[in-house]
Amino acid sequence: MKKMTREEKTQYLLAEMRQKMEEGGGILKTSQITSLGVDYRRILAWTKDGTLKRVKNGYYACGDREASEEELILGMFPDAVLCLESALYYHHYISQRPYEWHLAVDKNTSKSRFHIKYPLVQPYYTEPDALQLGVTEIPFADGKIKIYTKERMLCDCLKFEEKLDRDIYKRALLSYIADGTKDIAELLRIARARRVLQKVQNIIGVWL
Repeated sequence: MKKMTREEKTQYLLAEMRQKMEEGGGILKTSQITSLGVDYRRILAWTKDGTLKRVKNGYYACGDREASEEELILGMFPDAVLCLESALYYHHYISQRPYEWHLAVDKNTSKSRFHIKYPLVQPYYTEPDALQLGVTEIPFADGKIKIYTKERMLCDCLKFEEKLDRDIYKRALLSYIADGTKDIAELLRIARARRVLQKVQNIIGVWL
């Protein structure tokens, strides 16, 4: 096999990196780039000449393409679960996307991951068992992201009522009551696990 010239190798590495970025929602970590055979000096050079754009420390996007907020969230927080207002928005219970991304994450994850200026992120540090309760996935930024089911989402709205705007809280309750796809048995199961069964029965039980 003919040995590649330096320019051919550069173009090959760029093509591999861009493909991986597309598969990863437009974002790659430094370790993912170096695993392709790209050394850190080349990463620095590509960042300097605009081939790469540093999203935050350790995360990069293609410099010739503006990554959307959705791509950044999926690329940087693939382990997170959309919760509270973000879950309400993607379940179509509220019409306006919150200015902050509400993400449930393992309580043991590094807090420094969320020290970013853009996009704005509000993490909710959660016990591992509770984190996985009522999780599903939805299409998101050419990939899939974890999100709480409508039942888990409603239980969390009841549990963290004080964290929500009053109008959003009311809209969440009314939207769930009117939702033809709601699963009452699942709601009660999750309500028991989240210790909000009494609130479910008192506040919306009459409507179910």
